[in-house]
Amino acid sequence: MRSFRSTAAALLVLAAALTGCTREGGRIDMGPTGGTPVEGGTATMALPPASTPNWIFPIGAPGYGGSYNYGIQSLLFLPVYSPVQDKAKGELTTHDTSTLGLKPKYSDGNRTVTVPLREGVRWSDGKPVTARDLEFWFHLVKANKADWGSYSVGTMPDNVKRFETLDDHTVRLHLTRAYNPDWFTANQLTLMRALPQHAWDAKTDGGKIGDWDRTPAGAKAVFARLTQHAKSLGSYGSDPLWKTVNGPWKLAGWRDSGQVTLVPNEKFTGPKAERPHLDKVVFKPFTTADSEYNVLRSGGVDYGYIPPSVMAQKEKFEEKGYRVDPWEGWAATYIVYNFNSTHAGPLMRQLYIRRAMQHLVDQKAMSDVIWQGSATPTLGPVPVTPKSQYLSEAMERNRYPFDVAKAQRLLADHGWRTEDGTARCVRPGTGDDRCGAGIEENDPLELTLLSQSGSTETTNMMQELKSSLSKAGIQLTVRQQPLNSVLGNSVPCEAKDPGCDWDMSFFGTAGSWYYPLNPSGELLFSTGASANFGNYSDKKADRIIRGVQYSPDMKSVHKYGEYLADQLPVMWMPNPAYQVSVIRNDLRGIGQNPTITFAPQYWYYVKKKGAEK
Repeated sequence: MRSFRSTAAALLVLAAALTGCTREGGRIDMGPTGGTPVEGGTATMALPPASTPNWIFPIGAPGYGGSYNYGIQSLLFLPVYSPVQDKAKGELTTHDTSTLGLKPKYSDGNRTVTVPLREGVRWSDGKPVTARDLEFWFHLVKANKADWGSYSVGTMPDNVKRFETLDDHTVRLHLTRAYNPDWFTANQLTLMRALPQHAWDAKTDGGKIGDWDRTPAGAKAVFARLTQHAKSLGSYGSDPLWKTVNGPWKLAGWRDSGQVTLVPNEKFTGPKAERPHLDKVVFKPFTTADSEYNVLRSGGVDYGYIPPSVMAQKEKFEEKGYRVDPWEGWAATYIVYNFNSTHAGPLMRQLYIRRAMQHLVDQKAMSDVIWQGSATPTLGPVPVTPKSQYLSEAMERNRYPFDVAKAQRLLADHGWRTEDGTARCVRPGTGDDRCGAGIEENDPLELTLLSQSGSTETTNMMQELKSSLSKAGIQLTVRQQPLNSVLGNSVPCEAKDPGCDWDMSFFGTAGSWYYPLNPSGELLFSTGASANFGNYSDKKADRIIRGVQYSPDMKSVHKYGEYLADQLPVMWMPNPAYQVSVIRNDLRGIGQNPTITFAPQYWYYVKKKGAEK
């Protein structure tokens, strides 16, 4: 998923020892350019507050979709395709030297796609990476799609009629129909993974390795075993399963706290340009923005971030030898409505209520005041910035600007009256001027919101929202939880389920959803999708989303974006930068990919010319 980050961060710990720089009065005497590259050293990167890496298995389970999980997995297990930045042009693409897959080839009227793999790549135990490893992944997700966090009904693996192995390094997918190549590559092929079949294809611990995945029952047993190991966070560092990797890095430690330490994979057989320069990379989690900011001031990480609230102090970091660089993300930010909520489902299903609530979100004020200008309004399911071919002119217009009076009228026109600060239904029923199906007389407009903790900006934003909603008689109770708890408690559910009593959910301190290159919504808003946490279901939306998948005509994306911007499957909220990064001037090679992936294999330190080691 994507999805979630922001706030405080970074100075340094081992400056002179690691880089050979001379320092005067605590200042690194070096600008953001120049210096002689050196090999070795340790770089510590701060992770977002309350965002603990907690899933290593490259088939993510529902509720474990944080982009930090995907980012770390991709350093251990080479992605077949991934949204990466072309290092020469700076453009986003799905394949380069860092991916296992070469350019895919479409044929038969876009009904088949051939996926060639880079040759000569080996697993860390010496075995070659082959098409069989892709087949292994496909069998696992096909037999266990309901337990795969990236599954959406009708998409991968449902849309593959036949998986064919052409040779050791080529597979061909025979699709159920013609697909839009732009969408299929960006949103389907990027899901594929090569998994070490020769090491993982056992039904029990210590059991015989075989071709068990080639039957549905066997694939279920193998998947259950791997998933069980993935749930044992404290044993990641010692579990032999996770030692078989093909990426430029291997795991040196993964603490229960979420701190992850990677060291170079000395058996890496990818291109020389992808081999790490550093000796070690540490991903360090923090419980709150304040705790990270304390580390910033005392010197604990080399690549971190500052809260937007202290942007005015960025010169202090620059004086100490850091560069401040906002990391813009290709994302949308929103609050999820639970349409199946045991308590508030009937309320959430009323479009006029969702429209009234959207009119009570003062996105501009939140962006300017709470985020100090480092956020932009979210106006629909397609990101407004950076501008792209996927955004129509109509999508740049705010359909629901902040307007308390209009929100009040919408509720009053549909049978709500506010007394003692709370709106209550006085005209139950299903007519145009009635409260709507499932809403009884005297029912209050009271809602509960699960919100990500650890960020001052998020806390302030939720309090502002609570205050705005109260102006129309909507009473909001905010319950803050760590990010992983919010994600785990916001999974799709039925009204009768014990865990379906939540009404709204927010996990977007640094963006709720980071898109693949094509910002379609099959994972978010199509009926039954695994990341459709709020159980939104609209037959017209389903048809429009399918249109994006099938038609290469950009009008399909525009139709999708405009319809869902109007229908409000979620509450659109200000979209912040992923983070305002603070990076040591002598740590180079960092590219802040808008799709939020990490590439520390390119990072390296420099030393000032003439400086002594």
